[in-house]
Amino acid sequence: MTTVGFWYDFASSYSYLTAMRVEAEATRRGVGITWEPFLLGPIFARQGWTDSPFNLFPAKGMNMWRDLERSCDKYGLPLVRPDVFPQNGLTAARLALLGKDFGWTGAFTRAVFHAEFGEGKDISQPDLLAGILTELGLDADELLAETREPVMKEALKDQGREADRIGLYGAPSFVTSDGELFWGNDRMDDAFDWQLTRA
Repeated sequence: MTTVGFWYDFASSYSYLTAMRVEAEATRRGVGITWEPFLLGPIFARQGWTDSPFNLFPAKGMNMWRDLERSCDKYGLPLVRPDVFPQNGLTAARLALLGKDFGWTGAFTRAVFHAEFGEGKDISQPDLLAGILTELGLDADELLAETREPVMKEALKDQGREADRIGLYGAPSFVTSDGELFWGNDRMDDAFDWQLTRA
């Protein structure tokens, strides 16, 4: 099956919209996806940004939240604005990477995004992440311990280096098998169309 890489950051509000529907839509279209969690923070820092652009530019941030409300209504998704934005998704990203070889990254990612933007919870809390892992039938203590190991820390850094190589500058992003980059929740269908016509 032809495959598109779905690159996302747990701190990204628009990644929430995509993560909750990308797998079902990919299946419907006959496209495979790979889940590619990464951190936007280091990329923003190299651009001279110390915070999310939605915080740095208040008018943009206000419109983003209103746009997110409209989009959640459109897709039938709940929305509860977290008290802290952007949230610290470091541990969640390491966990999502851990799941890639075992097939639970998609379910874990959706559960984390639902907790964050569907319920307004703090996804940096180990207890919250442990609860999600346990609900998925996974060994939460073992997996959380693995996220603190040097090999896992380096794996997420490798994701960041790959994101730099690809030229990512925002999330969500889609990368087709021939290296074409599409940025934004509203470009998901375009990425799938591109992949299918060049498979």
